[in-house]
Amino acid sequence: MADTIVITGSHGLLASALMPRLVGREHRILRLVRARRLGPDQFLWDPVGGTIDVSPLKQADAVVHLAGEPIPALRWSRAKMARIYDSRVKGTRLLSEALAGLSRRPRVMISASASGYYGDRGEEELTEESSPGDTFLARVCRDWEAATEPARSVGIRVVHIRSGNVMTRRRGFLGPQVPLFRLGLGGRLGSGRQYVPWVAVDDWVSAVEHLLAVESLMGPVNVVSSQTVMNREFTATLARVLRRPAVLAVPAAALKLVMGELGAELLRGQRMTPAALMESGFSFRHAELESALRHVLRA
Repeated sequence: MADTIVITGSHGLLASALMPRLVGREHRILRLVRARRLGPDQFLWDPVGGTIDVSPLKQADAVVHLAGEPIPALRWSRAKMARIYDSRVKGTRLLSEALAGLSRRPRVMISASASGYYGDRGEEELTEESSPGDTFLARVCRDWEAATEPARSVGIRVVHIRSGNVMTRRRGFLGPQVPLFRLGLGGRLGSGRQYVPWVAVDDWVSAVEHLLAVESLMGPVNVVSSQTVMNREFTATLARVLRRPAVLAVPAAALKLVMGELGAELLRGQRMTPAALMESGFSFRHAELESALRHVLRA
C-alpha cells in the first residue's frame, strides 16, 4: 500500500537518492523545507527558529528526518560546530514535539544519526547496544537521538539510522577523495589503522525502505556494510579500482594542525556491524568493498 511520507533535508545527498525510489513505489512525498519560495508538496519550517507547518504531518503515514547542517568543511569554527549541533538537536526536537501534538500521528519516524555516535573505539566491535563515545560528534549524535523522545513517548515507532560513510559517485564521502586519487595524490590518513564504516548508497536506500516496512525494528540501527575495513585497506582498494597508486600518507599531526577538530575526527574509527539489520533479514547487495566501489564509480 502506498504511503504519504514527509521528508526533511530533501535537498541533501541521502534524500536525493531516497526520494526517487519511494516515488517509484508510488508513495506520496511531502517535503518540509526552509526555502521561502515553496514548490508543489513543499511546506515551510525553520528548525533552529522553532517554527513548523504541521499540515503535512497531519497527512503523514511516515516521517523520514534527514535535515542537518552539512558536516564537511575545511575547518570547523565554533560557529560551524554550533550550527551542526543546533540544526540536528533543535530541529529534531521541534519535529518530534509537533508529531506528539497531533491527534492523528504517523506510525513511524525514521531519524538520521551517524557512526560518530560511537566516538573513537579502535578494535572494539560495535553493535547497537554499544555505549556512546565522548567526542564532539558523539555528543551531537547522543543528543540528536534523545531529541526524538516526545515522538517515542506517544507511541510512534522511532528508528535512529546510525549511518556509516555513504558512498555515491560524485558527492558525500567519496566526493573529495576520487579527484585526488585520480591524480595519484591519494593515500591513507595517519596510521591508516582506524576503521572506516561504509555503505553503498543503493544499500542505504534499501535499508531505509526496510526500516519503513519492518515494524519490529525500533531504536538505533547501524546502517553500514557487514565488511569492516581499516582506512589503509579502504585506501588501497579505492586506488586499485581507479588504477592509480596510493603511496602517499597524510601525517596525523598535519591533519590536526590544518583541520583542527575535523582533522581529529577523520582519524577516529568505528568498527561497526549491522547487527539489527542482519537479524531482521536484510540483505546487502554490495557488501564487499571492491565490488561496491566498482558499482558506485562505474569502474
